[in-house]
Amino acid sequence: MQRQNSAPVKEPVPAATAVLARRADSGGGIEVLLLKRNARLVFHGGHWVFPGGRIDAEDFEKAGAGREYPAARKAVLRETHEETGLEIDEDRLIHVGHWTTPPGLPRRFATWFFVCPVYRQAAVKIDHDEISDFRWLSPRRALQDAREGKFVLPRPTRVTLSDISVYDDLDELERGLRNFRIRVFPPDSDHYRPMEMGCPANAG
Repeated sequence: MQRQNSAPVKEPVPAATAVLARRADSGGGIEVLLLKRNARLVFHGGHWVFPGGRIDAEDFEKAGAGREYPAARKAVLRETHEETGLEIDEDRLIHVGHWTTPPGLPRRFATWFFVCPVYRQAAVKIDHDEISDFRWLSPRRALQDAREGKFVLPRPTRVTLSDISVYDDLDELERGLRNFRIRVFPPDSDHYRPMEMGCPANAG
């Protein structure tokens, strides 16, 4: 019996996402910005995610280098502004993770995760097309709402929220994450090469 050739594994597209964290309006704790993706989208349609998207050629040009990590930092500034209307400070970006979509899915991404503390309040402006809604929620509340089935969080979003839910103050969050060991999935990912890509030494 002749074996059929298996379909080639789709290479993941480099991408970046930002976890925007601010002081809660109530005066205690932190809140993060979650966006609801339009239900018609192929990748995580209807799910609640952080702002972000693919790394474009212009991001590599702005970074002034061919390496992915500097371009990811530029991409996350651009994507955050496109999806929320917010301007964030690149100097405040803290690299906390890198997630690669498993093989076999129709869309695959190799995504750099950054936390960005936000100290200035500004209005969020979504396009009501790709993004249909937004919420500022505490990480613990977001996780609880997901457990209760109020909305769906992709695994990378859920794990990242769990990682930062231990912090009750924005300054504490920023200090704690500066020495945070980078969460990489899968741990042996061929798409995460921190030294080659110019990534900080605390990468795991």
